[in-house]
Amino acid sequence: MDISENSVPDKSPPAVRDRLPNRRSAISTSFQRDGARFEMTAGFYPDGRVGEVFLNADRANSLLDFLMSDAAILASLALQYGAPIDEIRHALKRDVRGEAASPIGAALDRIAP
Repeated sequence: MDISENSVPDKSPPAVRDRLPNRRSAISTSFQRDGARFEMTAGFYPDGRVGEVFLNADRANSLLDFLMSDAAILASLALQYGAPIDEIRHALKRDVRGEAASPIGAALDRIAP
C-alpha cells in the first residue's frame, strides 16, 4: 500500500525552514554534566533569535558524542521550522529540582535561561 493513497486532501501547507544567513553571530562555551565535558556553540539570526545549536562531548566519536550531536541537530531543525526555544526546553525531561536532566537540555538552558 502506498502511503500517498491515504493522503488527506485538506492538509495544511508544508512548514517552511527559515535558514540562517551564511555569516551570523554565535557564542561558544563549555560545561560539565554528569562527569562529561561538552562544547556548545549557538548561532543566531540577525534579530537575535537562536537558530542553531552544536553540541559535542569530550570523548570524540563516542556514543555520547553522537547522541548529543544528533540531539543538537534536531533542536536546530525545530528552531529553524519555528518551534520556540522555550517550548523545546519545556518538553525535555527535568529532575526533581527542575534542572535539565540531559546535556541538550542543559545546553538550551544556557542559551535561553
